[in-house]
Amino acid sequence: MPEIANTSLTEGEIKARIEAYCREQQDLVPLVAARKASVLIPLYWYGGEWHVLFTRRSDSVNDHKGQVSFPGGAIDPDDKNAYKAALREAYEEIGLEPSDAHILGRLKDYWTISDYIVSPIVARINWPFPLIINPVEVSRVFSIPLSFLADINNIETKIFTFPDGRKTRLFSFLPYDGEIVWGITARIMIRLLKVLQLLSNDY
Repeated sequence: MPEIANTSLTEGEIKARIEAYCREQQDLVPLVAARKASVLIPLYWYGGEWHVLFTRRSDSVNDHKGQVSFPGGAIDPDDKNAYKAALREAYEEIGLEPSDAHILGRLKDYWTISDYIVSPIVARINWPFPLIINPVEVSRVFSIPLSFLADINNIETKIFTFPDGRKTRLFSFLPYDGEIVWGITARIMIRLLKVLQLLSNDY
């Protein structure tokens, strides 16, 4: 496990590590499923360290009501690709202009229990920007320092057993600013930490 001080990676180092990860992956081609979605993982540098921007979903959305998430949603027919969809959703949900987001790469797709294939897109965003929250979809926007998320003392795991006997690990982070990152959002965050070499691949 690298020292927490290594969370002060440069933007170039973050991009290079994501690109190296993508070259090693054979499963970045979208999986076949009825519904596809894309989320933006917004990173910004503030106060001498990286922060990750999250949203808390409103109670009026169809899926994952009240849960912590990344900006994002279903990929529309008019979206050219997962990158465009993530940027569009971030603009619609929190007012992030696409010109204020600089794409650094993507992680492998995830199949969620709500039957979505989610494509996580990583971007460095200009901060601050004028937040325009869509209350229909988002109840709160907040951030967590990358150093907190990369600290293994702040990560909890549980073993979940499927009816067919298969087992998987469920991840969650300790509360920060009254919010808990868990579920697919936590799993995606864990993957990013591994890609950035801030968590051991054995974790």
